[in-house]
Amino acid sequence: MSGPFKRRASLKSLPNVGLMKPGGRRKSSIAVTTMPTSEMEKELPWDMLDRCLLPVIFCHAAAIVLSTVLNVLNISQVSTLTLFIWFTITTIASVLFYHNLKVTVAGKAVLITGCDSRIGCALARHLDEQGFTVFAGFQDLANSAHADELKEECSGRLHVLQLDVSSETEILSASLYAVEHLPDGAPGLWAVIHAASWVALGEIEWIPPQVIKKATEINLLGPTRVTQIMLPLLRRARGRIIVLTSGLSKVASPVRGIHYGILAALESQAECLRKELRPRGVDVVVVAAGEYTSGSSWLTDETIFEQAKEMWDSLGSEQRTSYGKDYFETALRSLEKYTKPQEFDLTHVLRSLNDATIRTFPLPRYTPVSRKEKLQAFIADHLPRAVYDIIYS
Repeated sequence: MSGPFKRRASLKSLPNVGLMKPGGRRKSSIAVTTMPTSEMEKELPWDMLDRCLLPVIFCHAAAIVLSTVLNVLNISQVSTLTLFIWFTITTIASVLFYHNLKVTVAGKAVLITGCDSRIGCALARHLDEQGFTVFAGFQDLANSAHADELKEECSGRLHVLQLDVSSETEILSASLYAVEHLPDGAPGLWAVIHAASWVALGEIEWIPPQVIKKATEINLLGPTRVTQIMLPLLRRARGRIIVLTSGLSKVASPVRGIHYGILAALESQAECLRKELRPRGVDVVVVAAGEYTSGSSWLTDETIFEQAKEMWDSLGSEQRTSYGKDYFETALRSLEKYTKPQEFDLTHVLRSLNDATIRTFPLPRYTPVSRKEKLQAFIADHLPRAVYDIIYS
């Protein structure tokens, strides 16, 4: 459940706080901002620290060993610090060179699911500008204004597809279409980017089974099936699978249990898939973004109250008595931020998705989250649970 609630006369009909229905961006309320590609490429993701940390540790160990050997054999009196600095500079320069290598874009095709969402739509446009052949999959193509926008604004290399990831038929049709429209000489797909998402919000006891089922189909089972069907095309091109999840998927939070639980499962599956596909030349990259960048649409006040009513009506009398209207309404109002008009800067998420697609050696995991979210995830992962509860309760 989420949504900004201006206090309205009490909730006579309490809303079903559970799901975000797929839709698109609301131009009137959400503005998406990004910086130019050249500016994005100047920045390094802070996940580079992970790539640099181990080499620097080895530099220190090598400096100690080499300095000791040289001094014992009276070959040189060079200090450990001098060797460490020299090794570190050389190693970091090599790592940065290695990190910044890019693939040749010409003749490469990518498939993006969930282009109904603002991040999926923005990514399709961005990769088309880079020169990729883009297959943009829409959960509901017939009712999406973004499909027409993309076709008008992008090059002829961009193709829009009806691709509901919970439909076996549509996944197979998309794979056949991709095979027929690959660029000349392309052996297969360079990347499959899983950006489709359907958000179920609400305390676990409140969310109806059909909502949980649909969220699981779109967020977990659908991407799994898309991966299975597209893998032969990916293997031929020695391409990569890119999975968009949440940087807070492993941080316990009320009303997000179902959504974050499914995303955590998807991320764990991606980790296993990476090990399975490494011998076959296929990379698997996880982009764990912040909470404002995934999902197919933001909620409106009307949507929240409509859903909350359904949810409240589905609860039994004992459950209603146990929770009470006041608690239920308070939980609804905790979703306020999702319906406030505001700008969302997708620069860092797009940069991470772009890096995952275009770098020759992408990082296994990108976390384009805010400093606040990064700190929260770090505390949840590395400090005692009691400390986290004191800070964030």
